Amino acid sequence: MKVTLDQRLAALRTLRETGDGRIPDALARDLDAVLTHSGERRQRSPEHTVVGIFGATGSGKSSLVNALVGADVARTHVRRPTTSEAHAVVWDPDGAVDLLDWLQVRERTVRDGPIDPRAAKLVLLDLPDFDSVERANREIAERLAAQVDALVWVVDPQKYADEVLHAQFIAPHAKHSAVTLIVLNQIDLLPAADVPHVVDSLRGIVERDGIPKARVLSVSARTGEGIDALRKALGDLAAATEVREARLAADVSTVVARVPAAGTVTRPGKGAIDTLVTDLGTAAGADVVAQAVARSYRKRAGQATGWPIVSWLLRLRPDPLARLGLGPKRRGENPDLHRTSMPALDAGARARVSLSVRGFADAAAAGLTDSWRTGIRTTADRAIADLPDQLDLAIARTNIPAKGSWWWVIFSVLQWVSIVAALTGIVWLLGAAFLPTFGLPAFEVPKVEGWSVPTLLIAGGVALGILLGMLGALLAAIAASSRRRRTRKLLTASVRTVVQDTAVAPLVADLDRASAYTAALKLAG
Repeated sequence: MKVTLDQRLAALRTLRETGDGRIPDALARDLDAVLTHSGERRQRSPEHTVVGIFGATGSGKSSLVNALVGADVARTHVRRPTTSEAHAVVWDPDGAVDLLDWLQVRERTVRDGPIDPRAAKLVLLDLPDFDSVERANREIAERLAAQVDALVWVVDPQKYADEVLHAQFIAPHAKHSAVTLIVLNQIDLLPAADVPHVVDSLRGIVERDGIPKARVLSVSARTGEGIDALRKALGDLAAATEVREARLAADVSTVVARVPAAGTVTRPGKGAIDTLVTDLGTAAGADVVAQAVARSYRKRAGQATGWPIVSWLLRLRPDPLARLGLGPKRRGENPDLHRTSMPALDAGARARVSLSVRGFADAAAAGLTDSWRTGIRTTADRAIADLPDQLDLAIARTNIPAKGSWWWVIFSVLQWVSIVAALTGIVWLLGAAFLPTFGLPAFEVPKVEGWSVPTLLIAGGVALGILLGMLGALLAAIAASSRRRRTRKLLTASVRTVVQDTAVAPLVADLDRASAYTAALKLAG
């Protein structure tokens, strides 16, 4: 399907937006100029066709305009002041006023009877010499060369092959061959037999300029030879409704040809993202926190389920989670304001963050050109600066499994039962041994299978306490290992969210921008 000018202009606009900061400033200004010019020209008198007559000093442009119009409407070089301005000849001024104001052409001549029946809406511009020694004259010619709908380059037999003429003026408009006429004027100065050879030579030069589609005509403003053919060619341009669009399309092609490609976009895969999350999680201390959760659980489990006679000693040891400023979230505490007590990332951890993010970014930007790689590295540097605080906040926000287990209560009750049983046996034996010394009646200690009941109570209480302590320690070790793995998983999920938002998403946005730029470049071209 053929791409319309509207689509190409939209793509050019996208190209300008996505390429901001990635393309040279001068090129960005040229893109803006094409977009501005295209929008403004399409708003003004689409039925008129503006044809500019361009030429070097001595090429006879003004004389040619007079010959085309059939009247002395253009001043020739003998009388032309050195600070000349463009001069417009119009046959249907309705609607052309705003157009000429936009072109900044003040000198205007209105004529009756168009030079060709199809050229009623023609606007013919006689322009200053583009090689004039007066800078103001050259600037007018260069400005209007970028604004007119069609270009007529007038050359003379003496300077038609001038390298500067072709390299600096005609060749830069190579994309505009569909709206370009090359006119060899003053052929009356040549022997008639030489005219075809000079025209062929000029045509060859024009083809080398890159505009093979441009028509080459030979005329003589003085004798009138070839003037009718030129009038017909101008009528063809005026009658072609697509001339204005063709000119704008050529402007787009010309500027797009200078736009550098972005390169090949490679989106990071899941494996690369997982590796980045793992590296940053390790650097942020996720393993340290997971180990602290396991150690804290075992400490608190020992306090709750161990033999009370010795388990109180565990309270003298600091809680690993409390030392990190972590633990069960307190009611009303804002996790966004909470910070851990973990030490700041040391030089090694920061280096790991930097290397991981930069490695990830460089891999993603491997197929891009230098300016785009530089932009992605800048994005990576911003992420590296933000990640330490964001990772600490992610760990603080994570609801780690720091609460106790239901079985602690059962073990605690049984431990106190064992203590009560042992104490009961001790008191019983002491009472049986010492009550008679105080004149109190002795009582008999019952026995079971030869073992006294108090002794059995003491032995059973101690044995139960030790057994419960060992079993509780085993269960605590199993549960602590499970909590360590669960904590690592929860922290990894939190770190992944931070890495996704702070590092991956901005970098992927840069890659999406490069993809959009590449698609727009292809469509606009």
